[in-house]
Amino acid sequence: MNSINTSDLKEGQIFSAPVYSEGENLLVPPLVPLRHKDIELLHTWGIKVVKTEGYVIEADEVEEPSPEELLAEALLADNSAPVKKTIKFSISAVQQNSIPYRSYKTLIEKIAGAFAAIKTGSDIEMRAIDNIAVELLQDLRSHPDNFVDFILGGEVSGNELAKSSVNTAILSALTAQELKLPNHKINNIVAGALLHDVGMLRLSKGITEKKGGLSDAELEQIKSHPLHTSKIVTKELLGPREVNLIALHHHERWDGHGYPDRIVGQAIDIGARIVSVADAFEAMVSKKSYRNSIVGYQAVKNLLADNARRFDPAVIIAFTKIIGIYPIGSIVRLNDSSVARVVSIHPDAPLRPKVQMLMDDSGKVLGSREVVIIDLLIEKTLFIKTAIDPAEFNVTNE
Repeated sequence: MNSINTSDLKEGQIFSAPVYSEGENLLVPPLVPLRHKDIELLHTWGIKVVKTEGYVIEADEVEEPSPEELLAEALLADNSAPVKKTIKFSISAVQQNSIPYRSYKTLIEKIAGAFAAIKTGSDIEMRAIDNIAVELLQDLRSHPDNFVDFILGGEVSGNELAKSSVNTAILSALTAQELKLPNHKINNIVAGALLHDVGMLRLSKGITEKKGGLSDAELEQIKSHPLHTSKIVTKELLGPREVNLIALHHHERWDGHGYPDRIVGQAIDIGARIVSVADAFEAMVSKKSYRNSIVGYQAVKNLLADNARRFDPAVIIAFTKIIGIYPIGSIVRLNDSSVARVVSIHPDAPLRPKVQMLMDDSGKVLGSREVVIIDLLIEKTLFIKTAIDPAEFNVTNE
């Protein structure tokens, strides 16, 4: 950890890693500008030194606006007139015959089959889930970027619970790998992620598929799903303890205000902490019966703004490194008014991913055969100005 005197801090400074005050108290997440009131609070509390594993990102290193400015721009864009020209693109149209896409759909179909067996009480062993977890990890090693792209694209229809489980497992696997956990632990985390919401099968469709808000009584029933999941894992599948801990505790919170057992901090199993973050992101970017999905960029911003309340800060850091500030598949507008889609990220430069151009600066929509990839880490004159909600900007998936 690097120590920085509080007297040396300046408003607007951006750090490459989280900054902490007094042990594990998060002062500011990575890539978020330091506010004047943050510094004032340090002086009020008499804190002389803060610590970080990162460094101050100098102005010449970051030519684009800060994340706060980007978010403000996005909010302004929400109130502006939509882009008149329709951009027609589709992940499935391009990928449906590809090996990664077929593998992704097959994983969803297999876990959906396992869930159907669990729901009907048919004989099924933990080995079947473990085999799907192994297959997922093998596919992920070959096509990590593709799988993240499919999550944000959301173009596989049907089998919503199975799709959510596979998406959460993909994100959990990548995060666990970033944290350099041992392979046997990663295998159990993936299996736990695949099963984390299987207890929902024990709840009525009137609640799980309800459109609109839930009553207090219905929310309490929803909160019972980890207990149902734990029973399925331990009593029906005879799964291992580590998988059960993920199933039971993925809704526990870092601050101790989660459920069902109100466990605090590192007392929560690391697998449950990882699945908690992956599950939250997946829920935000996926369309539900009761709400629309949100832009991947905003979902990441929501996670970074957690400030060690719900999530383990170390897991948030690892997750942000693998998903990026603008997740793969995000639609973005560049500073020259062109529109692009994020296709690859740089973990050490999350604001400068590789993008595929969809519409150039003159408003011309590029066809499927006009593939133009720009690495924003190299092309310094361009940067992302805002994330775009495809629905609001008439970007259609055809």
